[in-house]
Amino acid sequence: MELIEWGRIMEKKKSVLAFDFGASSGRAMLGIFDGKKIELKEIHRFSNDPVMINGTLYWDVLRLFHEIKQGILKAKPEGFDSIGIDTWGVDFGLLDKKGNLLENPVNYRDERTKGMLELALSKINRERFYEITGNQFMEINTVFQLLSLKEKRPELLDRADCLLMMPDLFQYFLTGEKKTEYSIASTTQMMDVMSKKWSEEVLDTLGLPQNILTDIIPTGEVNGVLQQSISEELGVSQVPVIAVAGHDTQCAMVAVPATEEDFIFISCGTWSLFGTETPEPIQNEKSRKYDITNEGGYGGKISFLKNIIGLWLIQESRRQWIKDGTIDSSVGFGELEMLAVKEQPFRSFIDPDAPEFAAPGNIPERIREFCKKTGQPVPETIGQVVRCIDESLALKYRYTLHEISDCTGKEYNTIHLIGGGANSGLLCKLAADACNMRVMAGPTEATVLGNIAIQMIATGAMESIDEFREILKQSDLVKCYEPNGDAKWDEAFERFMSLL
Repeated sequence: MELIEWGRIMEKKKSVLAFDFGASSGRAMLGIFDGKKIELKEIHRFSNDPVMINGTLYWDVLRLFHEIKQGILKAKPEGFDSIGIDTWGVDFGLLDKKGNLLENPVNYRDERTKGMLELALSKINRERFYEITGNQFMEINTVFQLLSLKEKRPELLDRADCLLMMPDLFQYFLTGEKKTEYSIASTTQMMDVMSKKWSEEVLDTLGLPQNILTDIIPTGEVNGVLQQSISEELGVSQVPVIAVAGHDTQCAMVAVPATEEDFIFISCGTWSLFGTETPEPIQNEKSRKYDITNEGGYGGKISFLKNIIGLWLIQESRRQWIKDGTIDSSVGFGELEMLAVKEQPFRSFIDPDAPEFAAPGNIPERIREFCKKTGQPVPETIGQVVRCIDESLALKYRYTLHEISDCTGKEYNTIHLIGGGANSGLLCKLAADACNMRVMAGPTEATVLGNIAIQMIATGAMESIDEFREILKQSDLVKCYEPNGDAKWDEAFERFMSLL
């Protein structure tokens, strides 16, 4: 439980229910605000386990919706005034004309998109593609998943009447309303970044159906209310379902406790989203060259960011070590970090975004193969592998910081590292040292807090993000890490650059 103090008294407590889905787990959290403090209560936590069937990697969406119902049931004794849902980006479900799900949504790590980026660029000029969408080119993006269906499974697209992104799909299950929230739409590489509407040019050029896409609504709008059937089944009121920032990164952005106008953020979880906040998209020759994305957020703001592989490498390594019996399942990430702290620094590095690290599997072995192939000492112990990952991530942050600064023409003095990665003291310290910049780590629950804040604003309990961020600034949820100024990082960075 966390308490955040504030100074305004409300006549009645406002309680909202936030569902936050990550790529490996999910949870339901209650946010309770009385005008003086925000109280967070974890109501329900569950795993999110993709399922491989006949060579295709699916999300178990029906089980996940069951977990949403369980979260609602467990929150019922406390009571809540609204519901909000955020998830990872790019993935979607297809509905038929009767509103039934055609098949389980496919996981973005599935191999069906291989070759689709190249195929798309043979049909549409890369520069023009970026000019329209402002998106980083990643083969996992929705547009390439759809192109794969058009090329390999056209009969499925022919049967589809509606496409809903993952958070919108869950909201449809709850409300019966078919809408697409702005931030999640901006992850598809099918939205015009300036008009904030679906790009007819992109869709027509690639031969993708526009009729299956729904209207894009602003972040923070009421999506609908709980369907009567759901209300009666669970014994709860027909509360409003708020279209919070459907993409979890943009929920987390709301909870960045920044005091300065220009700052760097790292939303660090399975992925590390590294960037800055801007009032308008940045689309110039440099941003196109560096392949930096412009992602829509609350209030129409833009997160100018780069997607970097994040804690996935350590999560998947731990999964492998448990699978092969190297460690027991009781060994947590904190214990893995303690092993890494004891290891020699700057021993070996990887490029976290190298293709061989994208798919599930034996990440430690792939790291050893990468180091062997690049003539570096091979990490043998658990601590050496974890240290290699953390130092490599920190150096990739430094590399990306240069790209962001080069595009914006600005210098930055603070990194706000939010999300689960803020729990890793080692990673936060390495990031500060590598980038030679102060790191403000926290809040760790940034995504849930942002989800709650958007609901509070939508339901009238708070006036603005500024009010919410002021609450965060008054809290003790942030820890400061100062850089050590060690020149060895410059040498390490040169070695790292040779691997890219």
